[in-house]
Amino acid sequence: MLGMCFVMMMVAIDQTVVGTALPTIVAELKGFELYAWVATSYLLTSVITVPIFGRLGDYYGRKPFVVAAIVLFTLASVLCGAADSMFTLVLARALQGVGGGMLVGTAFASIPDLFPDPHVRLRWQVMLSSAFGIANAVGPTLGGALTEHYGWRSVFYVNLPIGILGLWFVARYLPHLRNHTEGKVRLDWQGALLIAVALGGLQLLVELLPKQGLSATIVLLGVGSIAAFGLLYWWERRCPHPLLPFDMFRNRGLATLFTLALLVGVTMYSLLFYAPLLLQGGFGLSPQDAGLLITPLVVFITVGSIINGRIITRIRNPNRMLYAGFLLMALSCLGIVTTHNYTAHWLIAGYMLMAGLGMGFIMPNLTVFAQQTAGRTHLGIATALLQSLRMIGGMLGTAVVGTMVNHSYFSGVESTLRGASARWLPQLDDPQMLVNPEAQTQFLAQLAHQGQDGASLIEIARVALVSAIHEGQLIALAVAVLALWCVRRVPLVQLARVSKPEPASVGE
Repeated sequence: MLGMCFVMMMVAIDQTVVGTALPTIVAELKGFELYAWVATSYLLTSVITVPIFGRLGDYYGRKPFVVAAIVLFTLASVLCGAADSMFTLVLARALQGVGGGMLVGTAFASIPDLFPDPHVRLRWQVMLSSAFGIANAVGPTLGGALTEHYGWRSVFYVNLPIGILGLWFVARYLPHLRNHTEGKVRLDWQGALLIAVALGGLQLLVELLPKQGLSATIVLLGVGSIAAFGLLYWWERRCPHPLLPFDMFRNRGLATLFTLALLVGVTMYSLLFYAPLLLQGGFGLSPQDAGLLITPLVVFITVGSIINGRIITRIRNPNRMLYAGFLLMALSCLGIVTTHNYTAHWLIAGYMLMAGLGMGFIMPNLTVFAQQTAGRTHLGIATALLQSLRMIGGMLGTAVVGTMVNHSYFSGVESTLRGASARWLPQLDDPQMLVNPEAQTQFLAQLAHQGQDGASLIEIARVALVSAIHEGQLIALAVAVLALWCVRRVPLVQLARVSKPEPASVGE
């Protein structure tokens, strides 16, 4: 499990350090049009592979896939560091996403294989969640330091020693446990292909929707994704060994937990994506000051997970921790909606703290509850589906909130600019300009040359952005309240100690 924590931390750190290094990467490799695809290619392949390898782990045991995932992710990191163009980097990141998705789809499901006692299992779930939290906390600082002192390629090469160390621990100490299955298991390649088409189309739709609106491309992607999901349902209902056993959704408890995973993804990613934009673009804070205010969110995911692990096995109704978690997230969203540039910084940090604490109460419990409810036969796919649905919720949340924020911001700026000032609308139509000091300096110089007050126009744009993000966070608030209401449908899970694990065979 120590090796598992190493590699999960490697995957989590990779996501944060790359974001910090990306401007430097683009400056050297050029190809700004592929800027977003450095992240998108990773998400696209990882969201597809999580459910596929989660299910394959149920059939063939998880160790081979964990080992393969570590090797693939580490080698892909080396290819990323050696990239000589943005196109090559995007391809290497896509390969990295396959390794990351394999790891997420199998690592969390390895815990109940090793620790059937839910008390012990919960402690290890907290350890993995803590590894993620620590990685997210140190990632931006580490990425900046590595890029500044050793160049951007070092943010990828740093994965090499971590991957080798994790691989040694996993190969040596992780047992190969296989479940007994009736008859010969045939790989469901048709199901895997339909999952790739459905989730891939959805990911592309999410990426393009805020930029293109309801264009023909978006409509085509939407129709294609819906058709692929429909075909997937039709096929998996008839397949003898489906990758996605839809009979799981007949289980009311599992269906509710899957719904909560989707909803927490919407709220969590809406906060993570738009809180920095609110603080920097809306309030004019520096990246460092904004980062300090957001740090409690990341840190207290770990703190919340640890507190949750200490409390949940000592209370009669473990579901209360889910109520507490979603209530804290709802209060955090409400706080963000009421935040303005004159709001005390300690209060903003408090809202971030509540969100982090709430996530720490929710995420480990969703995993443990689903594993307890699903049983050993569907353990891997149930765990993987939770991770996938949280990612899909994040994709949908950022797309819907992003579309609303962009539309509301543009409408607000357009309605405020009058007369001669209206000709500056094209320069102000993208809120990213408000977080780019160079673009602002050039814009102010242009206005000064024309004898106009640029500061007042920047302030108009900031006010419009704050209002737009507030509207977007109302969606996140509504989703958190809906999740709070849905918790009542989660059946009571008994985290009682067990004396013997369910039968499993040990392979070489």
